[in-house]
Amino acid sequence: MDRLPLIAILRGVTPDEVVPVGRALHEAGFRLIEIPLNSPEALVSISRLITDLGSECLIGAGTVLDVAQVEAVATIGGRLVVSPNMNPSVIRASRACGLVSAPGVATPTEGFAALEAGAQLLKLFPAEQCGPAVVKAWRAVFPKDCPLVPVGGITPQNMGAYVEAGATGFGLGSALYKPGLDVGEVAKNAAAYVAAWERLVIERSN
Repeated sequence: MDRLPLIAILRGVTPDEVVPVGRALHEAGFRLIEIPLNSPEALVSISRLITDLGSECLIGAGTVLDVAQVEAVATIGGRLVVSPNMNPSVIRASRACGLVSAPGVATPTEGFAALEAGAQLLKLFPAEQCGPAVVKAWRAVFPKDCPLVPVGGITPQNMGAYVEAGATGFGLGSALYKPGLDVGEVAKNAAAYVAAWERLVIERSN
């Protein structure tokens, strides 16, 4: 998160394309990569990407819904568990396995419950519902060091409003990668997001 707090979500990626796509993201500056478990042969893709980029990136799974899936991710060397929901059992299992826990939350009640269970990052999902005004309200009551990461519908153009409201970073899905995009298109999208983030960092420092 300190290097670049943008999580690449590779929903639908296949084992044959995951390494070239992952390398393109890495070259653009990404260091956080999530492969949702409802992707084709997701655990194979995660394993291949860990073999290729595991020393450089924090790689793991998304759409993790139960403890058995957490254990499967840990077994292949994944280090990140992202969920669309807030399941305390998944959070506790992730922490017990030494993995970073990033549950999806949509209300302050869910957010505080997630932190109590051990979550290290709160995924505000869907961001279309949890807009900048909600992020600003959350930032007023959640711990200052609690990462708030909107996911869903985030583009290079709308990141600024969320950051101004207090967002720590973002999860990036279909606007970054979706099945059918070639590696060149993914690289172009990644560069656009990184450039937008860097502009925001400069603006905040001035």
